[in-house]
Amino acid sequence: MRVAVVSMDTVGTRDAPATRRTRRVARGLADRGHNVHWLCARWWGGEIPRFEHEGIEYHAVTDDPGPGRFRSKLPFLLRRVDPDVIHAVSVPPGHATTARTTARVLRVPVVVDWWERDPERGSGRQYRKAATGADRVTVPSETVRTAVREHGASDVNVRVIPESIDFDLVRESGVDDRFDVVWARDLDGDANVGEFLLALAELRDRDWNAAVVGDGPARDDAERTAADLRIDDRVHFLGDLSDEELVPVLKGAHVFAQTATYEPFATELLWALACGCVGIVEYQAGSSAHEVVEGLDRGRLVTNPQELADEIVACGGLSEWEINEGFAGFDHAEVLEEWVECYEAVVDDYGWL
Repeated sequence: MRVAVVSMDTVGTRDAPATRRTRRVARGLADRGHNVHWLCARWWGGEIPRFEHEGIEYHAVTDDPGPGRFRSKLPFLLRRVDPDVIHAVSVPPGHATTARTTARVLRVPVVVDWWERDPERGSGRQYRKAATGADRVTVPSETVRTAVREHGASDVNVRVIPESIDFDLVRESGVDDRFDVVWARDLDGDANVGEFLLALAELRDRDWNAAVVGDGPARDDAERTAADLRIDDRVHFLGDLSDEELVPVLKGAHVFAQTATYEPFATELLWALACGCVGIVEYQAGSSAHEVVEGLDRGRLVTNPQELADEIVACGGLSEWEINEGFAGFDHAEVLEEWVECYEAVVDDYGWL
């Protein structure tokens, strides 16, 4: 299959969860032998218009990120690539609508991957056109699906394809048992790590060690909060960790806490559950994390730091696991198959129109 990925941003120009998701899908498709062309702003050095990396052929639509210029030049590159299906990201939304207009001429379908629940780059009218114009919209969670429906997408045209993990890494990694409780996420304005620290402060008379994994602008405040709560001797800020570094920490822990106020998909929570942790999620209206633990024996849902502290204690009675095979279906290969099925289905449907 010949797939054209339309995303002005790449990890080389904007390293964010949405671009990392797109790169992972593109890499997986290329590894399977599909012909993948990424139409983007130039992120490599030199003047060459095309650049192949990790099996993906990148095409420079513009020399620098610029939504208006990108939209004006995109149709010419799409015609040259001549894809079987177009995979367009939803941000900025104008790129998806331009891709759809060009796709009508090329007589190929468009799949729009919609990561953000509350996107900021673009108007509501633009997002409505992107949502209603796509042949299929993919989202990482039911929370984001609801947001896309609010923008006018038909429920039958929206498909949830979750984030994925390397389950072989979970099976093969060692165990770092220094920590009983772990919190992991980017420490940005949505991290809400203070709720986790307040819960730990309620348990200061008990024996435990905790790790906070991640870095960002909220880290200094979090470290000061831990000191003010007099738990900084038992809360260890580990900074950013690679997957290979994080997995042993999760396999050695008993509880993983999720408190972020905004999360299109709680990937760190998924890793933790696969590593056998009991997942405790503080419910937040802007986060989809509760979806991951709903109905799980080793999942809990709370609404405040006191309940979080109580559940940490209560979960002490559960057995300690280092792996949960129930999450093998979230392996990269398994989830990639969902993407391929989505493309094949939309191509088949388009052929009947």
